Amino acid sequence: MTRSLYPWKTHGANTPIQQHSIAKHEVLEAYLLAYLQTLVTSPQQDELRVTLVDGFAGGGVYKHADTGERVLGSPLVFLNTVKAAEALINQERQKPIRMAVDYFFIEKDPYAVDLLNKTLQEEGFGARIGNDVVIRKNLFEDEADSIREFIKKKSPRAGRSLFLLDQYGYTDVPFPLIRTILSQLPRSEIILTFAVDSLINYASDNSIATKDSLNRLGIPDVLRGRSIEDIKKNESDFRLYIQSCLYRDLVEACGAPYYTLFFIRTSGHGDYWLVHLSQHHKARDVMTQVHWAKNNQFIHYGGAGVDMFRVLGYSPRYDAAARGQSCFGFCFDNPAETASVAALAEQLPHFIYAHEDGIPFRELFATTCNTSPADSDKYKQALERLVETKDIQIVSPTGGQRRKAGTISDQDMLVPSRQIGLFGPSSH
Repeated sequence: MTRSLYPWKTHGANTPIQQHSIAKHEVLEAYLLAYLQTLVTSPQQDELRVTLVDGFAGGGVYKHADTGERVLGSPLVFLNTVKAAEALINQERQKPIRMAVDYFFIEKDPYAVDLLNKTLQEEGFGARIGNDVVIRKNLFEDEADSIREFIKKKSPRAGRSLFLLDQYGYTDVPFPLIRTILSQLPRSEIILTFAVDSLINYASDNSIATKDSLNRLGIPDVLRGRSIEDIKKNESDFRLYIQSCLYRDLVEACGAPYYTLFFIRTSGHGDYWLVHLSQHHKARDVMTQVHWAKNNQFIHYGGAGVDMFRVLGYSPRYDAAARGQSCFGFCFDNPAETASVAALAEQLPHFIYAHEDGIPFRELFATTCNTSPADSDKYKQALERLVETKDIQIVSPTGGQRRKAGTISDQDMLVPSRQIGLFGPSSH
């Protein structure tokens, strides 16, 4: 059942928005700015073709719940960030690039749709409505097929597109629909919110609604045949267990080769996930860099190295115990960075020594990044430390030696050190 969090009918432009939702907009802005720049691959490129989709667009403007300030919504974040990216990309180009960007803003609430049209007019984008800006009053699920066909026609080989699916709850975007989008659009990416706590809080063994929700999501066997009653009775922390099951089934059901899945903190703990699903490890790396840059609202409760999902989730009792601390869990701050580099320096040699002739940095990162909160910079810092301790060598394509993190490239080979190190043959 689709619900609306925002009272558009009664509040209009004064509809309140919380700070953690603004944090999502900041992530969207930062990621989109970086994303568009990565699509420009040549000085001779004269056009950038991409489609941006906001599946739950809202009215385009809010009132900050704490400060009372006017806050623009995600459709305006899309439009303004593209303008900023175009200026940034073209500032040093002799041949300006044309931004061939199409926008789809989908919203089911008629009052929000009316306000969105008005807001776009007020912000100077009114003339584009009906041209490269398309507003549809509907459910995203009902518009997905036509949008997908538009993207395929626009860019048959690539289907470059970014979908923002900021749903309220957890049932408005079935995972099989996401799988279809990713499989039919080879260059598509998805940013999804998922209210994991709501699902756990309202789940019941005897509830038809729970079973219907899990079936709709495409994960009917998420609890591995166990009842919720059994899990609560026998697991030391039933939330961690259920969230771990949900995480695994979510990423499998969606079918994305690369992903990030971190909590957004709301009232002192994380209660829903911000999930990024992509088809290339570089996209995953860029999103992870954004999380490190926007560390005030995002958190996960797993490990710092390449096994972060060994424990996943939060428990209210942990938050109660951690009150007064700046952060409980992994908060993408300076201590987290130190822990990440240290954990990677301990763990990565095992992957490298499994390849007698070495492994390219690109392959090491691509095959381990999904289960690490670290971005590629943290990996390179750890590798620099391993070079210093003579546990590995890093060899460039021309045969040179890399010794500093800033010089490591995707093609560089990471090879076991010729000297007997901590992780060398003598340790096996």
